Amino acid sequence: MEKLILTTALTGAITVPSQTPHLQYTIDGIADDAIACAEAGSTSVHIHARIPENGHPSSDPEIVKKIASRIKANCDAIVCITTGGGMGMTPQDRLRGAAICKPELASFNLGSMNFSMHPVAKWFKPEDWKFDWEKDYVEGTKDFIFRNTFGDMEIFAETMEKNNVKPEFEAYDLSHLHNLKFLEKSGIIKPPYWLQFVLGVLGGLVATPESLIAMVQTATNLFGNENFRWSVIGVGYPMEFNMAAMAIMMGGHVRVGLEDNLFVKRKVLAKNVDLVEKVKRIAAEFEREIATPDEAREMLGLKGLDAVDY
Repeated sequence: MEKLILTTALTGAITVPSQTPHLQYTIDGIADDAIACAEAGSTSVHIHARIPENGHPSSDPEIVKKIASRIKANCDAIVCITTGGGMGMTPQDRLRGAAICKPELASFNLGSMNFSMHPVAKWFKPEDWKFDWEKDYVEGTKDFIFRNTFGDMEIFAETMEKNNVKPEFEAYDLSHLHNLKFLEKSGIIKPPYWLQFVLGVLGGLVATPESLIAMVQTATNLFGNENFRWSVIGVGYPMEFNMAAMAIMMGGHVRVGLEDNLFVKRKVLAKNVDLVEKVKRIAAEFEREIATPDEAREMLGLKGLDAVDY
């Protein structure tokens, strides 16, 4: 079984500062968190930008570039820049960071969906919110359509090809894999693919063994084993670690991070590095070694750090 690619999604755009004191949102805070995770063994880091003053998700490419540059200056982790962005951003906004930085990897979402975390608002009293924007932002996801039309996906594909960026395809449902097959048949995308199965988002497939097996089998049927590698994202606790253990056993790969899950143990808030270290321990029990960034670059066919623009 090949070595395990371990990705850490540092902040995302849905987790809000009031949920955990460990969510970083300054430029140095996000970058230093990524560096710590890389030193702990994370192969890749997935980054979103935040407004440093209040933690609000941002599409400002200059913030993205400063974060990525600081990471590159201090470690050799693979940097994956989001094109998922955050609520209220247009597809064009979401592409700006990847277009300016030309990273080795950028996320590529494979279909429109309801993407909601509105039940989280029930956890907080009015005085519990750290920043004024958070309550409306969280409640607003109830009516949020995460837009990824076929027209949008064509633009994402063209932009990534132009900038020699490998897509990290994020699939929240079986239908998203069929969307990728359509893009392939249309000549817009070519294998081999790097797939992230996102399980547990309200609006997508639940994070269960049955869901993961269905995603792997569907991808195998559509693309053939030789044309893709896959990783799984389990949203929430304990789903993150349940899915991680399954992926480690099944030959897949794993993503962790505060974008997806806040807890390292029941009722114990995590730092990102805690999540990395826990999955490393799980992998060690199965005698599955973690891939170095350079080993993962070879596995995924990435262009290398010398070809990025940050």
